[in-house]
Amino acid sequence: MIYVILGIIACIIGGISGVSLQKKRYAAEIAKANQEASKLLDRARVKAQKETEKINEASDQQTSDYKESIEEELDSYQADNATRQIRINQRENGLTQTATRLDQVHQDLSKRNNELSELKQSIADLKKQAVDLSKERVETLEKRGDLTSAQAKEQIFDQLSQDLTREKDIELRYQQDEAAVNAPKIAKIMAVDAIQRGPVDMPREHTEHTVQIYDNSTKQKLVGRDGQNIRYIETLTGVDLVFDPDDGSLLHVVTADPIRREIAKMAITNLTVSKQINVQSIEHQVQAAQTDVMNDIRKTGEQTVSSLHIGWMHPDLIKIIGRLKYRTSYGQNVLNHSVEVADIAGLLAAELGLNVKLAKRAGLLHDIGKAIDREVDGTHVELGVKIAETFEEDPQVINSIASHHGDVDVTTPIAHLVAAGDSISGGRPGARSESVEEYVNRLKSLERIASSKRGVRESYAIQAGREIRIMVDPRKVNDQQNAELANQVKDEIEDELTYPGKIKVTSIRDFKAVAFIGVEKKKAHRANDGKNHKPKKAKSNA
Repeated sequence: MIYVILGIIACIIGGISGVSLQKKRYAAEIAKANQEASKLLDRARVKAQKETEKINEASDQQTSDYKESIEEELDSYQADNATRQIRINQRENGLTQTATRLDQVHQDLSKRNNELSELKQSIADLKKQAVDLSKERVETLEKRGDLTSAQAKEQIFDQLSQDLTREKDIELRYQQDEAAVNAPKIAKIMAVDAIQRGPVDMPREHTEHTVQIYDNSTKQKLVGRDGQNIRYIETLTGVDLVFDPDDGSLLHVVTADPIRREIAKMAITNLTVSKQINVQSIEHQVQAAQTDVMNDIRKTGEQTVSSLHIGWMHPDLIKIIGRLKYRTSYGQNVLNHSVEVADIAGLLAAELGLNVKLAKRAGLLHDIGKAIDREVDGTHVELGVKIAETFEEDPQVINSIASHHGDVDVTTPIAHLVAAGDSISGGRPGARSESVEEYVNRLKSLERIASSKRGVRESYAIQAGREIRIMVDPRKVNDQQNAELANQVKDEIEDELTYPGKIKVTSIRDFKAVAFIGVEKKKAHRANDGKNHKPKKAKSNA
């Protein structure tokens, strides 16, 4: 217990001595810190004093510089004010001089106004004198001529009217005579110009009536079992399908409707390409062909009307125009023909100063009846007039349609132009041709007519039917009969056949008389006969 107390006392004494030592150390550090602080304060005071001196020097320098700049600016302002004052003085002098000149001008104007007033008064007096003199002259003339002024005017007007009437009659007679002389020449020039600038030969389309099928397996699929497929195609398209007896791969599409023919050709072609021929594919291809043809008709009509720049047209009428793409007449595509007529009529109308747009519209629609003449009874002229009236076309267009074949009288100049364009487009060389069937029939008819004559040994239609050559028997036909035979064949061709252009008839009579003496002479005779022999011919043109 005593040790514990002693230990506690020792700890207390140690703590008190430690605290006193700590206080002494803290006091020493505080004294040292105070000394360092005093040193720092002294250095700061010295540094602050130096900085203050520098700032004062800088501020004094800035103040002096600013003072100098202000003084320079004040000097420049004073110089500017002096210059402005000089200018103000100059302007005041100018205004004073201008005012002086204006006063002078005002005085001059006043003087001139007075002079003009005097001139006006003198002119008025002169006019009054002139009126009085005119009245006196008229009264004097009336007394001397024993006529009033109204009667004199009437006589002058009557005489002038008679002179003008006489001059008008003379001028009209001269113009009529000149027109009668020059009209054919001008018409030929205009027609030639219209032909050169208007029609353009286009490749002929939609004239083939056959479809070529090269693959026998495809042909068998197309025909089907017991001909079911081909009969079904006929039912859907409304055409007759017949294979050529001479060429089994050639399928003829027989119908009078060109649109049905085109649909059937397109459907059969697509079927042969796909080679999947059954009831479903036939229906699909026929329906697709009908859609394609109808879309092509609409697009063709729109492009045609747009290219001619003839204004707005009813959409149904545009579709009817598109149907002309599949219609031909004497081998000429009716749509191309109608466009040619429109171009020619437009060119002629421009030359004559008529309505070009209306002339083109009439030319395009003149054969519109041919688009439906296979389906509706009536001539294409009658149907065209009904179509034009239905769509409320201009009366001049209707008259052009009705009169372009001479069925009714022409009542408008545009109808004359359409008729002329129709004749030019259809009658120009190369415009119309024949189909293959008509071509073959014409060749056979030429040979038949020639072979039917007595004494004809052989006949050949050559140069695409533009020449028929006849070989006669010289023992039955003499030279005179040979020439008569050529004329007979020519006359019969003219009476029976319809042909484009010109046909040449050549009748040949070849007579030989040969005699041989010995082998060498026989060979020499043959050589000379081959060089010198020339057959006799009789020619005739139809």
